[in-house]
Amino acid sequence: MVIDDLRGIFLFEGLSDSQLRDLSAIGDEVRFESGDVLFREGEAADFWWVLLEGRVELLRRTRWEESVAGVMDRPGIWAGGFRAWADQAGYMATGRGASSGVMLRVPAQALGEWARAWFPFGVHMIEGFFQTVRNMEALSRQREALAALGTLAAGLAHEINNPASAAVRATGALQDTCDALMSSLVRLAKRSLSAEQFLAIDAMRHELGGPAASVSPLELADREEALGDWLEAHGASAAWDIAPVLASAGADVDWCERAGRVLDGDTLEPGLEWVTSALSAPMLLSELKEATERVFGLVTAMKSYAQLDRASLQSVDVAEGIDSTLVMLGERLGDVTVIRDYAAGVPPIEGHPAELNQVWTNIIDNAIDAMDGHGTLRILTRADAEHVVIEIADSGPGMPAEVQARAFEAFYTTKDVGKGIGLGLDIARRIIVERHHGQITIDSKPGETILRVQLPATRPR
Repeated sequence: MVIDDLRGIFLFEGLSDSQLRDLSAIGDEVRFESGDVLFREGEAADFWWVLLEGRVELLRRTRWEESVAGVMDRPGIWAGGFRAWADQAGYMATGRGASSGVMLRVPAQALGEWARAWFPFGVHMIEGFFQTVRNMEALSRQREALAALGTLAAGLAHEINNPASAAVRATGALQDTCDALMSSLVRLAKRSLSAEQFLAIDAMRHELGGPAASVSPLELADREEALGDWLEAHGASAAWDIAPVLASAGADVDWCERAGRVLDGDTLEPGLEWVTSALSAPMLLSELKEATERVFGLVTAMKSYAQLDRASLQSVDVAEGIDSTLVMLGERLGDVTVIRDYAAGVPPIEGHPAELNQVWTNIIDNAIDAMDGHGTLRILTRADAEHVVIEIADSGPGMPAEVQARAFEAFYTTKDVGKGIGLGLDIARRIIVERHHGQITIDSKPGETILRVQLPATRPR
């Protein structure tokens, strides 16, 4: 290796001829062609690679595929060699030739010894900096993961709280109702209610239906008061516990008069308590069933949103993903009116559902912020010859031209610190454009902003 070649590279400015000769002695030239893999991500970073000529792509593997994370295209740009400073360090990317060229390859151990001999203070600085950066990166990734998990958990907990509380209340009330039912039957047996009387009052119970939905609250209150007065007049000590259930089931004073003719004086109150318990139990069971079905639906929506048990690349129904996202954002929607305009016959696409759900989350969250929690959110899906089109529109004040022009820039945001979910439109654009080969555009005017996503009906290979 010619010393003059190294001297012309910015990385080695300031080194003496003796230092350059020592560096040249411990390293060797590696010639490569386009497509040659020089080092692989995750493997031990046992060599320090310095570009002398040509172009090298740096590839990072995600869960699903490799993508270009950077390019070495200037002599003096380097990669690897981390084991000179940390025993367990590995390559952070895969180096693959993008053209023919030459690399200087120096063993990491030799690099560390050479650097310590010539620059001991500099090596201490590098080691400290290297460890600090690794710790900060690990902490940053951990905090991002915890923040995302916390947002998801908080949203789910808020949504699941109401049906869970309803189920607990219904269960407690059902226990009291069952106790009252058994107690009233025991009292009727002690007071020798005949089989004919029991069959007659049971037939009258079947005359009553569920809650009187067609009755106004004022009419229902008047009916309760009339029934309560009648029951008190006939010696019922639990008149105001019995009256509301009978009133909501459609009973009136005439019904009570007929019940009084069926039941004797000492069996009237336990008989009516049995009727109210028998009416309440199915209603409470229905409430409990509805609440538990709601909880089950929320858990199902969460699984669909997070795609916890599915393959990464699959056939995706975009409407299903949007619906599960709306469930996760239920707390954020507040007073927003959601209009779903899903066209029939929209075909599924091939894609990564968890990533697409993050896009819908970001767009809908931005729309809610734009409307300040009040307005109309319209979501449209349709299909043309080649694409599935998703439009998410809000009735907010619109997006200024200068914001619209920069909306897809990396790290650009109009939100205050701590606001939003941390997924910018730049990442949303990359998911749509780079990962799914689609397009994402913005149309905005006062009173309406539309984020339009086009995804190929058949994903290009």
